[in-house]
Amino acid sequence: LFSDSPQVLRQTSFAGVEPQEIVRRALALAQRPVVSTNFRPRSAAFLHLVTRLAPDIPVIWVDTGYNTPATYRFADEVTRRLGLNLKVYSPLVTSARRNAVLGGVPALDDPAHGAFTQEVKLEPFERALREQAPDVWFTGIRGEQTEFRRSLGVVSNGPLGTLRVAPIVAWSAVDLEDYLYEHGLPDNDDYVDPTK
Repeated sequence: LFSDSPQVLRQTSFAGVEPQEIVRRALALAQRPVVSTNFRPRSAAFLHLVTRLAPDIPVIWVDTGYNTPATYRFADEVTRRLGLNLKVYSPLVTSARRNAVLGGVPALDDPAHGAFTQEVKLEPFERALREQAPDVWFTGIRGEQTEFRRSLGVVSNGPLGTLRVAPIVAWSAVDLEDYLYEHGLPDNDDYVDPTK
């Protein structure tokens, strides 16, 4: 059945379709869905949206080791409140070792920054996808974040043969804030991504 599902989703028009319905349609075709998060600001809205329909879905979090204390507390609170099936993936080199021996986080214009990003973010995420082997990956990317993300649309090809589904690609930060308020969800404004 799933062999036709990516084509079905790609050919579907999602103009005017609410995010919850996008999630529902994708879940109906998925056999091994996952959702990813980085516990950034307003991420509880997206996680709530997906896990309301799929409570046991694996939730992939790449913990770079460079999160703020507030982000770790927020991750714990959201995991507990939503009952997340959290799967944490970390770099093979700890942040403590990197800071002590490898000089910590390279500046954005440092030629070593690309290798740093690969080590702390991309490799753990690729490992997560290999281990979880999803057919559908729900991502919280939004079009207003970058032109590239806007170009992906709701459904696109993801890494390692996954189908990337972005149900909130058309939402703004205000839409997410409204969702948080409507559902009484916590938020996290103390967030840092060392790779950006």
